[in-house]
Amino acid sequence: MPELTRRAFVGLTATALVTTPAAATATPKAADDAWTRLLEGNSRFVEGRQIHPHATGHWREQLVDGQHPFACVLGCADSRVPPEIVFDDGLGDIFTIRAAGEVLDSSVIGSIEYAVQHLHVPLVVVLGHANCGAVSATIDVVRGKGHVTGDISTLVRTIEPAVRATTPDADDQRFLAACVAEQALRTAEILQERSVIIREAVAGKTLSVLAASYDLGSGRVVRLGKH
Repeated sequence: MPELTRRAFVGLTATALVTTPAAATATPKAADDAWTRLLEGNSRFVEGRQIHPHATGHWREQLVDGQHPFACVLGCADSRVPPEIVFDDGLGDIFTIRAAGEVLDSSVIGSIEYAVQHLHVPLVVVLGHANCGAVSATIDVVRGKGHVTGDISTLVRTIEPAVRATTPDADDQRFLAACVAEQALRTAEILQERSVIIREAVAGKTLSVLAASYDLGSGRVVRLGKH
């Protein structure tokens, strides 16, 4: 991947491309620590004891010349699942990318690669959520009960393999939850398959990629797959 410049990547400062001593020493422990930090913030959110860190004017000024997020989160575009609020974090803490259904395209993958290669985040989280509209719409299309138009059809086609791979269930809510989990898990896997940068970082143990799901009712985030 060629070096990015301020002109090529609007909104990200050139100084953010410089490797920092802390970033250069990313380890599996750094990924574990990042996940623990996310879960601790989520627990505060669930329990209603948020501290809303890193939101002051002074902190904002400290970020003018660069950013050093501790994790990257690929989440759904759903307005009910903003990662910084769900994980009780603030400015500069999470490198957030959002797309309906956590669907991958070149710009999404490139954004994650930027976080990994230039910002040196040790952790990428693919965050699905309960009652995802994009997944629900895909289920309807697969069952022949719905129809989508425009570029929404691109989202549906991308999510469709996850729906078809999920074991059928007569309980619609349970089936939707299973499809949401399958989509997040598949996205985490496909991300590594499609990106050499991410795959090599995982192989080199400087990066971990995991899938998780957010419950709209409780506000709780749980890890999917291996624990």
